[in-house]
Amino acid sequence: MISRTFGRLRAGGAPLVIIGSFLIAGTAHAYSAFAPDSPYMFGDWGGERTALEDAGVAFSFDYVGEAATILDGGYRDSHVTKYADQFAVGANVDLDKLVGIPDAEFQITMVNRNGHTANDRLSDPDATVGGSNVQEVQGRGPVTRLTQFWYRQRFFDDALAIKLGRIPFGDDFATIDSNFQNLAFGGAQPGNWGNNIYNWPISQWAAVIRTNFASDWYAQVGAFNINDSNLENDNGFDLRTSGTEGTLFPMELGYTPTLNGMEGAYKLGFYTQNVENRAYGDGPATETSDTNTGLYYVVQQQVTTRGGNPDRGLTLFSMGNANHGDTAGIDRYLSVGATYEGPFDARPQDDAGIGLAYLHVNDDVNDYVDYYNATPAGLSSPLPRQGHEYDAEIYYSFNLTNYLALRPNLQYVVNPSAVDSVDNAWVAGTTIQASF
Repeated sequence: MISRTFGRLRAGGAPLVIIGSFLIAGTAHAYSAFAPDSPYMFGDWGGERTALEDAGVAFSFDYVGEAATILDGGYRDSHVTKYADQFAVGANVDLDKLVGIPDAEFQITMVNRNGHTANDRLSDPDATVGGSNVQEVQGRGPVTRLTQFWYRQRFFDDALAIKLGRIPFGDDFATIDSNFQNLAFGGAQPGNWGNNIYNWPISQWAAVIRTNFASDWYAQVGAFNINDSNLENDNGFDLRTSGTEGTLFPMELGYTPTLNGMEGAYKLGFYTQNVENRAYGDGPATETSDTNTGLYYVVQQQVTTRGGNPDRGLTLFSMGNANHGDTAGIDRYLSVGATYEGPFDARPQDDAGIGLAYLHVNDDVNDYVDYYNATPAGLSSPLPRQGHEYDAEIYYSFNLTNYLALRPNLQYVVNPSAVDSVDNAWVAGTTIQASF
């Protein structure tokens, strides 16, 4: 889910750049493998990594793994432990340094996901609409995908930027800095609850236009191709457009102030799309509608510093999402929380966080459930009615080195899958993140 971008290159051609980087390696600052101050576990490759970055190409090799153990409660009330992980490999190329195209860059990222989620035991398998996931990195199947494959051109001293290619929705819209393990506290929340919005690691053919009309204000719009074949595991590297169903149009206004040295982000977004989706109500599941619009906001603001250091202190956040119409499974989402960077003087690089999220299932879903349960199939195997789910998490991140973090967390889920007959659940989690 998290991808750090890569770097830059310059010369008349790639072979000359690489040769040149070898020659200047001795002047680059080289981190040795496993050095605590290195940003990468395997160091700076004898200075070659920094040389390549200075020349125009930056690589990233990142890993995140998430374990979750159900301590109590859930649909099956079993003390199961599940593990899911993700490898992300990519490169960012500064095309000015590489081939002389000013203010241009190219990004490519491949992602491999594996593992299983404890939600298989936590949630009611017959629920019509799913809730959150206690392991945000699990999703879209154990498969390797092309997640980013885009070109961005900036104009007028970065006042305007145009981005084209294969882009996940959450690259640009509804983003937030987050170290939580529960899905309800990560970025791009409309992709979790809205229709036809594909979050990382799924990408879509898309175009995003952004204007920075002031130093701390921006506006952006996008057009994302909707094609459900992108979700199929066999199509992880398929760039075709056949089977296109329509287009998603998101737009976002953002304010990114720095107040007394403390950074903030305030984002308000709207999206609409023109694809027919299942319509919930007192009729069969074959009914459809094209009422697919939504609103969202993201607020994140640092409010204190520690000893005058802006890299340490308390940050508050909140996110919300409302989906319109009878096609929405989750029609309301809200989260609030706080994080603290550098809570202890002895461990100034660590961080901690606490969050609470609320999900509400569209009342039209229960209209459909009541309709279905009155049919012969429903009388023999009824569907559960759904209402709301609460998710809470507290974590502490031991940032052991610049390249390795261990993040235990404790989660509490009220009404898993928004079914009130399912026992509330305690879940112990652990996230490990590494950059190689």
